[in-house]
Amino acid sequence: MFNWIIRWSLRNRLLVVTAYIVVLIAGIFVLRRMTLDVLPEFAPPQVVIQTESPGLSPEDVETLITFRIETAVNGTPGVDVVRSKSSAGLSTVIVVFNWGTNIYAARQLVNERLQEVKEQFPPGTQAPVMLPITSAVSWLVKFSLQSDKVSLLDLRTLCDWEIRNRILSISGVASVVCIGPGPKQYQVLLSSPRLLQYNVTVKEVVGALRETNKNVPGGFSVAPGQEFVVTGVGRIGSLEDLKRTVVAERDGVPIPLEQIAEIKFGPEFPRGDSAYMGKPAIIGTVSKLFGGDTLTVTYNVEKALEEIRKTLPQGVQLETQVFRQANFIESSVTNLRRALIEGAIVVTIVVVFFLFNVRASFITLTAMPLSLLMGMLTMRVFGVGINAMTLGGLAVAIGAVVDDAIIDVENIFRRLRENRLKENPDPPLRVVFNASREIRIPIVYATLIILVVFGPIFFFTGVEGRIFTPLGLAFTISLFASLVVSVTLTPVLCSFL
Repeated sequence: MFNWIIRWSLRNRLLVVTAYIVVLIAGIFVLRRMTLDVLPEFAPPQVVIQTESPGLSPEDVETLITFRIETAVNGTPGVDVVRSKSSAGLSTVIVVFNWGTNIYAARQLVNERLQEVKEQFPPGTQAPVMLPITSAVSWLVKFSLQSDKVSLLDLRTLCDWEIRNRILSISGVASVVCIGPGPKQYQVLLSSPRLLQYNVTVKEVVGALRETNKNVPGGFSVAPGQEFVVTGVGRIGSLEDLKRTVVAERDGVPIPLEQIAEIKFGPEFPRGDSAYMGKPAIIGTVSKLFGGDTLTVTYNVEKALEEIRKTLPQGVQLETQVFRQANFIESSVTNLRRALIEGAIVVTIVVVFFLFNVRASFITLTAMPLSLLMGMLTMRVFGVGINAMTLGGLAVAIGAVVDDAIIDVENIFRRLRENRLKENPDPPLRVVFNASREIRIPIVYATLIILVVFGPIFFFTGVEGRIFTPLGLAFTISLFASLVVSVTLTPVLCSFL
């Protein structure tokens, strides 16, 4: 079979060269559009459900909320494992699906089950929320806000309402979480002596605040040729509105809220803290969607943060390099690029030293980029993106992909040189064919032995398989591509020596 391939390639040299030029262009085109990530997606599809019920103990959360959600989602098609955690006021249920399950269809099925069970929760429980679909290594960027002039509470408000909304509008961003004192809230601190003095109960205060903090439609007012919308405006918009809210009436005298309580802005009860470089700060964490391109999303987030920096109040420092996942990817790509350059230099020196022919060195060097690009194209077909593992496989393959070409070029070059010394030289194409054929079996066996060594990697299962299989795939595909190049393109180019 190999003899037929070599013979066919030599007979159709122009077609072979054109085909590899197309492969080169297509490989570069695909390479620029492949997703970049730190690691392969090693976590199975999963849906995370969080339900808040302030005031409940962990035991009550487990019995009244978590157990009911687990029971509801357990029968969902495709579910593999259901895990849960119950803490004070918070239920977290993780529904893990089988590999290959469509995550969007899975979320729809879970949502249908939640609609059936949410009416069974105790009063005061918020509706269950499914967290955004994030990558297994979801943290993309972390940034910090610090200031000596602006309070941490105002910085938290700035992060929650301006920075967060701007970043969420970027394609590929799943969530933005601001950590630090806050969020800012209206606080009504009731005074027990004043409640007794005015004979007002806490229930009356809560009821008054609930009923008055809303706008009420009042229908229409019709005038000649005009129609006016009537609305009762009661929604609270400032501390003064809250202070003037009437909570009760005694002997015909209204009692405003400010007479029985202290009203101010303040943070919610702290459940943690945040700092950067030893100083208090607001920390923002940006997570990316499942399957998003890390580098593209990171660059867009950083561009948005730089635009936000220009609009920040005076004295507010925005640090965007608290954490940056893209640094690892850029470092891996740089290392691979350096390995390619160093490998090309070493191969050139070795070939020129032994053959004293620059054109032969060029033929050998073509095997390196073509083999790697053919590997990229094949990985794209299998749905494998670029990450640290695939880059590692390509880096390991750099030293091996040129072996076939070096052996083939050296033997062909030697046979051509011997042929020129004959009194009746054979046709160059015949010499090239015979020279390539005589070392073909050793090259094939050597390549197959190396491929067999990587075979066990493909038998890994679970998380190990998801992480290491792309490494073995990148290496074996690139090595097999180098064998194809040595059988087709290398003899064709050597025929021009």
